[in-house]
Amino acid sequence: MKIIALGAVMAGIGVALGAFGAHGLKARVTPEMLTIYETGVTYQFYHSFALIALGLVALRAGDQGVMATAVAFFVGILVFSGSLYLLVLTDTRWLGAITPLGGLSFLVGWGLFARLAWQGAKNLAGID
Repeated sequence: MKIIALGAVMAGIGVALGAFGAHGLKARVTPEMLTIYETGVTYQFYHSFALIALGLVALRAGDQGVMATAVAFFVGILVFSGSLYLLVLTDTRWLGAITPLGGLSFLVGWGLFARLAWQGAKNLAGID
């Protein structure tokens, strides 16, 4: 349930950050920078929903491997989306260099999630 709550909190923060971008940044940054910011919000939402789905899987499958997957998604949100937000808000271009580390964390999370799903399917079918 904590993973579901974390996903819900991240989605709520995504709403607030999206609204801030649409209303507070539109007149202050270039369209290119606004697009970068929106990318951060979009990826935050995708992975907030992934956390919620993961929490629902954990209710059925238990905690085996779920926490590592949740951490990977959460770190991805912080590093990928966070670096994009900071890049736009501070105009500190070098932050773009750490964004791919967040993307890597997302990829690790999706790989772990796929493994969980594969193991769950095997368990349901009675296959070792």
